[in-house]
Amino acid sequence: MKTNISLIVLFIIACQIVTAQNNNPIIKSTSRKIDIRDGKNLKKQSWNISPELAPDIYETSSLGQKVTFITDIDSITVKIKKDTEFNFTVMLNDSIKARTQIKYKISRLDQLKLGAKYNYSDNRYIPNFSYQSIENPNLIRIRKDLKLDSIAGKGNETSKILNLLHWVHNTIRHDGNSDNPTLKNAIDIIKICKTENRGVNCRMMATVLNECYLSMGIKSRYVTCMPKETEFDDCHVINMVYSTEFKKWIWIDPTFDAYVMNEKGELLGISEVRERLIKGKTLILNPEANWNKEISQTKENYLETYMVKNLYRLECPLVSEYNTETWNNGREITYIELLPLDGIVQTPQKEEETNSKTQVKFTNYKTNNPDLFWSNPFK
Repeated sequence: MKTNISLIVLFIIACQIVTAQNNNPIIKSTSRKIDIRDGKNLKKQSWNISPELAPDIYETSSLGQKVTFITDIDSITVKIKKDTEFNFTVMLNDSIKARTQIKYKISRLDQLKLGAKYNYSDNRYIPNFSYQSIENPNLIRIRKDLKLDSIAGKGNETSKILNLLHWVHNTIRHDGNSDNPTLKNAIDIIKICKTENRGVNCRMMATVLNECYLSMGIKSRYVTCMPKETEFDDCHVINMVYSTEFKKWIWIDPTFDAYVMNEKGELLGISEVRERLIKGKTLILNPEANWNKEISQTKENYLETYMVKNLYRLECPLVSEYNTETWNNGREITYIELLPLDGIVQTPQKEEETNSKTQVKFTNYKTNNPDLFWSNPFK
């Protein structure tokens, strides 16, 4: 009797599993490529059927809108809600099953909006930012060897800032997959790029430009722009350059030869761009912005798609100086991170770590106070 009962229970469970599987809708296709209409956006041949993934997940931020998978002979539509995890099966050539899921994921812009708030009263200690003197011998060498006076020109400060931006962008090719050179300063980075006919990543490009600005007496830092998550595959590094003409920091990006303006044509800083993205205000990207002189950049692609992801958290070295990224034995490097109140990891506010191989000591501070992070370099 017990054996029979066990068999009956197993039979019921098996029937439930089959029924659950059969509840998943099925669409048919004779092609491995599928069109997707996501809200008003039709993406032709954008989805490859992948039976090996179980399920293969399509993420969308189109809250309240419909997403439709369109094969060559069939289609399926779901209206997106915050809890949407819609499972279905694509049957390829009546023989191959591909489990598929349409899942809601918050948009990067909405995520940035949730991270809009800072704490201007955060008075936890962070050291003051500092900038290497134009009289430093290494900076003097950079200025002379690279002939930066000629490159910067004899115009006003803004024209010099932009001339140096364009020159670095045109001199060094961006390659996000390249290995960093051993010596990470302007002269050696440019030299190895020419010798090996290679590019460098955005961090190295921003390092070169930062040292060029410092050597010309222009206050500058390079800024690591990061997403909300603490583990990520992509971030971006640009420069913040202090304009004594406008009395504020401005956005300068050597990778994309980019700067940003408002509707009046006034140059904007990183904090201003971030705020305008959140509030939906006008942003204008300089028309010559491009990647490696191959792909022109648009405001929609560069700011509203790419940088909106990377403006959640911001980090700078405490000391802006020559050779910051060359971590020689025994060096001490300090970084300051600005993060919003919605940030995932708020503590510890100060963290120290020493590399066991190089004995380089790293100190990291966190702050929620933008006033400390964007402090005037002349005060």
